Amino acid sequence: MEENNKRVVSSKSIVLCLLITLSIVAPQAEAARAFFVFGDSLVDNGNNNYLATTARADSYPYGIDSSSHRASGRFSNGLNMPDLISEKIGSEPTLPYLSPELDGERLLVGANFASAGIGILNDTGVQFINIIRITEQLAYFKQYQRRVSALIGEEQTQKLVNQALVLITLGGNDFVNNYFLVPFSARSREFALPDYVVFLISEYRKILANLYELGARRVLVTGTGPLGCVPAELAMHSQNGECATELQRAVNLFNPQLVQLLQELNTQIGSDVFISANAFTMHLDFVSNPQAYGFVTSKVACCGQGAYNGIGLCTPASNLCPNRDLYAFWDPFHPSERANRLIVDKFMTGSAEYMNPMNLSTIIALDSTI
Repeated sequence: MEENNKRVVSSKSIVLCLLITLSIVAPQAEAARAFFVFGDSLVDNGNNNYLATTARADSYPYGIDSSSHRASGRFSNGLNMPDLISEKIGSEPTLPYLSPELDGERLLVGANFASAGIGILNDTGVQFINIIRITEQLAYFKQYQRRVSALIGEEQTQKLVNQALVLITLGGNDFVNNYFLVPFSARSREFALPDYVVFLISEYRKILANLYELGARRVLVTGTGPLGCVPAELAMHSQNGECATELQRAVNLFNPQLVQLLQELNTQIGSDVFISANAFTMHLDFVSNPQAYGFVTSKVACCGQGAYNGIGLCTPASNLCPNRDLYAFWDPFHPSERANRLIVDKFMTGSAEYMNPMNLSTIIALDSTI
């Protein structure tokens, strides 16, 4: 009997030791890769809330469909692309880099450096005054790495950054809030449109090279969506709901050259660091045929005023649709959460038409074997 009791105690001790060991090892084994976000309002999740700028989404009805039902700085009725990508990779959403809550172990999840209104060029979005231009976002990324090094050491920080997933979304504002902002803008007087696009691509090359130098090794780079088809542009330029011709021309010049740039960079590096996400086709699918995706319209914004609800900003005084899931566009420029979900689904499983040279599911599978 005594011997049996000893065996029971011994078995319990072994189980207890195993549980303790698993509790220490499991979080490390299950830890999601870090995620870093750079870019404009399509991916900003609240940095501009901490800045004196007009490019903010910090009041109702922004965030109306979020878990808190409050505006968080996301230009969405709920979640945006980075939130949904975080869901897909099994990570908690990244915090805005300027958030005081981004400290200690929360830094290890990654950070969102994006700022509404910015572009590839530093003179894009000057009307918004105080925004975090892309050069500053990259400077913050360096600062982030110093902060994490103090936490886990330089070697582990480099590993965290090298193994991270990165998303960068730039380009749209360089057309909408720069070249085409006003008739005869400074940039449109300086460049013919094809030459302006070549200039943008040359500047983007420097940004992406800098990102690589800072340790990024898996970078999702989105092209621009069909800018001429968003409600704001329809309100200004469309007679019968047709997309604005010059903006569509700009996009059709920019996106192929961006894809070519990414291919050239990958060839130079000798690895598939930069992944092209064809945001134009992802958006155009439901812009061209909204009913096929369960939307009632892709021309009228859910929140706004004037023609197509495309005039001005989304404010408490705006028209507001009762069911956001039925609208492809939340406000005059930004997709609804449901549209963002469709886009991120294409990130995950899209064919080469959408994601080149591979989709996010393939990236996750490949990187899990390294």
